Amino acid sequence: MSRSVVVLDYGSGNVRSAVRALEHVGAAVTLTADRATALAADGLFVPGVGNFHACMAGLVAADGPYLIDRRVAGGRPVLGVCVGMQVMFEGSSEPSAAPVEGVGEWPGTVTRLEAPVVPHMGWSEVEVAAGSRLFEGVEGERFYFVHSYAAHTWELPPPADSFAVVAPRVTWATHGQRFVAAVENGPLAATQFHPEKSGEAGLTLLENWVRSL
Repeated sequence: MSRSVVVLDYGSGNVRSAVRALEHVGAAVTLTADRATALAADGLFVPGVGNFHACMAGLVAADGPYLIDRRVAGGRPVLGVCVGMQVMFEGSSEPSAAPVEGVGEWPGTVTRLEAPVVPHMGWSEVEVAAGSRLFEGVEGERFYFVHSYAAHTWELPPPADSFAVVAPRVTWATHGQRFVAAVENGPLAATQFHPEKSGEAGLTLLENWVRSL
């Protein structure tokens, strides 16, 4: 039986490539912002194209922070991609008319990359976290990035009881400086790169996620 996945439709640019990639790996995909459908799906895919504050405005209008928080609290999987990962943090230093808060599932602020060339655009290797399920079978592959901002620190402390809760698995990459490339934190996972644009490696990663739902 196919796993049902909602790609959250909140105005974040062209998401058809994400829909096609998820369908390719066997998911039954619905592109919608319908609250009940997003809560009931086996998995919720949160895309993100553009700048942080525009994405947050669209998310808020679609009740995205509530949907994400409700699903995570209930142990129901969510996958954020690119700015869809950045919004999981508390905020961003990206310029805007007024301060914009993130969804706040993870502590920390997303900041601009310090590198000779920004944006970071192209294929890069990643330092895969030990025990990663998301990267199973593609640990040595490159993935496609397009971004100017990233999380440069991971501030969520490990669980007090390591036998009861699996510690977050954090994967890193480097462009001028080291940054968070992916996180696996219980039901909430995210990638700074675009798996749907990362060829066979990206499809394998999405297949790993869909299989885990």
